[in-house]
Amino acid sequence: MLSLLFKPKELLAVLRLLREAKRLGVEIDELPPDVVATHVLPRTHPERYGLTPDAEVTTTPPIEDLALAAVLDDVRAGNWENAADLVTSTAGDWDRRQRVVSALADLAAKEDAWTYSWLAARPGDPHWVVVHAMSLVSLAWDIRGSAPSSQTTRAQFDGFHRVLADAREAAEVAVSLLPDDPTPWVMQLMVARGLQVPHDEFGVLWEELVARDPLHHNGHLQALQYWCRKWQGSDELALEFGLAAAAKSPRFAALPLHAAFESGSPEMWRRAAVVRAVDVLVARLEDEGADTGVLRGDRGYAAFGLVQLGRYEEAVGQFRALGAFADGGPWEMFEEPRIAFLTLRGMAVRAAVKGKRGRSWGGRGQVGG
Repeated sequence: MLSLLFKPKELLAVLRLLREAKRLGVEIDELPPDVVATHVLPRTHPERYGLTPDAEVTTTPPIEDLALAAVLDDVRAGNWENAADLVTSTAGDWDRRQRVVSALADLAAKEDAWTYSWLAARPGDPHWVVVHAMSLVSLAWDIRGSAPSSQTTRAQFDGFHRVLADAREAAEVAVSLLPDDPTPWVMQLMVARGLQVPHDEFGVLWEELVARDPLHHNGHLQALQYWCRKWQGSDELALEFGLAAAAKSPRFAALPLHAAFESGSPEMWRRAAVVRAVDVLVARLEDEGADTGVLRGDRGYAAFGLVQLGRYEEAVGQFRALGAFADGGPWEMFEEPRIAFLTLRGMAVRAAVKGKRGRSWGGRGQVGG
C-alpha cells in the first residue's frame, strides 16, 4: 500500500510514518490506512476550494434505489418475498435488473438459505434461477479474490473454475427459461472471462447479449474487462472496444478511459484518441450530476484522466461534483479506494494552486515519476 502513495524521495513522510509505527509498536506496513493517509496525503485544506473535507469522504454509496435497499434489509432479516417480487418487477428495465440481481446475488454468495426458502415456496420461478446463477458467479469471484495470478493459490484457482462451471450451467438454464432477458448473457460474459475462452467463443456470447439489449451498461463493462491485457486481450483491443462503444452511445463515453486506466501506462493517456475521449466525456458531464453510481464512476475516470493530461483545474471541478463519494471507479480498483481518491484529489488541488505539473498515475495502482 505504501508504494501506492509515495516515492522514496518523499523522505519526510517516510520518517513520520516510521516514528508513528515505532510509537504504536508495529511495522510500517502494519499501520492502519487512515494513519498512513494522515501522514502522507497532500495537505491542501480542500474545503477552501469547495471540496468535501478529507474526513467526510466515504466509499459508502448513497442510497439510490429505495426499494432495493429495503429488500436487502429484508433478506438480511431472513425474509425473501419482497426480494423475489422486486426481481420479477424489473423485467424490461435491464440496467436496473442487473443492479438488483447483482446486489441480491452478492448476499446469496455469502448466505443462501433465504434463496432456498424462495425456491421451496415458488418452485420453477425463472427469476430465482437468474439470482441463483448470478450468486454462483459472485461466489466464484469471491473464491478467486482480487489478487494478481501470481498471488493466487492453486486451491483458489481450482475452486474458481469449478464454481464458474456450475455458474455457466445455471446461466444456460436461465437463458432457456427467460430467452429475452440479457441478464444471463452478462453472466455468461463474466464466466467466459474467468475461464479465458477464445475470442470467437466470446464473440458469440457478446452477440447474444447485444441482440437483447444493445446498450446494456454492465455488459459493456464486463466485455471491456475481457479485452484487457490481463485477461484475454491487449491494451490495443481494450481501447478499440472502448472507442467503438463510445461511438455507439454517449452513455459509454467513459469506456476508452477505462481502457487507458487498465493499461497502466501514462503514455496511453496521451494518445490522440484517448485525449479526444476525455474531452467528449467532460463535455457530456457538464449537463450531468453525480447522483448515480454510473455518473460517479464516469466522473471518477474523468478526474483521473484530466490529472494525466495536466488539466488540474478541470480535475478539481470533477472532484467538486463528486463531493464526499469515492464509491465507484476508478477508486475501487485500488487496494484502498478512499486513500486513492484523496491522494489524487490532493495532487490535483496542489498542482492547480501552484500551476505546476504533478505526478502522473498511469492506472491500475501505479504511480509515475
